[in-house]
Amino acid sequence: MSVVIVGGNERMVAQYKGICKEFGYKAKVFAKMTTDFKRKIGTPDLVILFTNTVSHKLVNSAVQEATRCNSAIIRCHSSSSCALKKALEYHCNGNCNECEMCNCDLS
Repeated sequence: MSVVIVGGNERMVAQYKGICKEFGYKAKVFAKMTTDFKRKIGTPDLVILFTNTVSHKLVNSAVQEATRCNSAIIRCHSSSSCALKKALEYHCNGNCNECEMCNCDLS
């Protein structure tokens, strides 16, 4: 399974990828807007948005691509490693049908 993390702290990219690997996910992390973001995002199973540390333009692009790919979306205000673990636990617990456009408070 694949996950795309949008936002977060640039210094924690390696930690984010390590946490995702522990849960069995392959991760792509976009802490900043990159060129050809829509092409690079691919078709993930899950998109996690760290809304406190990301621009509105990047959030809108990520949501647009996630809905195009029928990916689950989890919005999280905090960009901590604990918040990422909670988001992945939530998705892994079989709640995939419920989190289609999840806006849960995981902070």
